[in-house]
Amino acid sequence: MSSFEGRTALVTGASRGIGLAIAQSLVERGARVVVTARKPDALAEAVEALGGPEKAVAVAGNVGDPEHRAEAVRTAIDTFGSLDVLVGNVGINPVFGPLMDAPLDAFRKILDTNVVASLGLVQEAWKAWMSEHGGSVLIVASVAGLKSSEGIAAYGVSKAALINLTTQLAVEMGPKVRVNAVAPAVVKTRFAEALFTGREDELGGQYPVGRLGVPEDIGEAAAYLLSDQAGWVTGQTLVLDGGALSRGPI
Repeated sequence: MSSFEGRTALVTGASRGIGLAIAQSLVERGARVVVTARKPDALAEAVEALGGPEKAVAVAGNVGDPEHRAEAVRTAIDTFGSLDVLVGNVGINPVFGPLMDAPLDAFRKILDTNVVASLGLVQEAWKAWMSEHGGSVLIVASVAGLKSSEGIAAYGVSKAALINLTTQLAVEMGPKVRVNAVAPAVVKTRFAEALFTGREDELGGQYPVGRLGVPEDIGEAAAYLLSDQAGWVTGQTLVLDGGALSRGPI
């Protein structure tokens, strides 16, 4: 198991689901974590699950707010003394349906939250710590960014942008900082419930591994990409889909 002893991680969208699983994987390997999300009560529960204030602190707010991003980065450095690991787990999807019917204001909101805020977070971490001290960054994308995705096309466009953003940042921030992404398929989280509720067995049966993903699948892969064991890996997007893209359309 890779070690994160003495390192500090900032994980956004970490009150539950994939973000919380990534934070848990890092804490289990010795990291201290700062977790962010919009709801203070859910964050308080997450901090408790992660081992309390000696291992985790929370900063509630909207990742689209520049002041919140700055506060989250500042909290990591002021509380634990560094910011070695950054996880951008940002994703909203308020629009379901074809792009031809998508309200453009909603489309802009998706891009602003999923893409622009992700870049803003990395910029903040770079200026405050990583440009001088180095580190590793992980962006949570999606297989929806690798193919057409019926019903969630706007979300898919934003995740495709994140995949390219990963490549661009890896070049710009190297060799000080490594930047990678993960692209999960359907993972059993509250965020993805609309995609599998009432047909989990049917949908899971389409995956070569025979099941949908769980948050821990993403957490373990994230810990590898963020660790020194992946020291020669940057600019890559690791597809975590149970083999779905290998089979074909899902």
